[in-house]
Amino acid sequence: MNIKKLITEYITVFALTLVTVASVTFLWNIIGHGESTIDWEISFRFAIAFGITLTWVKSREIKENRVF
Repeated sequence: MNIKKLITEYITVFALTLVTVASVTFLWNIIGHGESTIDWEISFRFAIAFGITLTWVKSREIKENRVF
């Protein structure tokens, strides 16, 4: 996997995770606490962790499936 594809994969996973976790924390706070706040700290933590982990797993999967 070249660097351009690796960065594109990371940014895609990061953005999707950030939006998903921000939405979940927003809805959780509205339903559970009656406040319309987003926990940005946890959203960015999850996005960074999932971005790195899932990109690494995908690159390992591509390397294993190569036929020489």
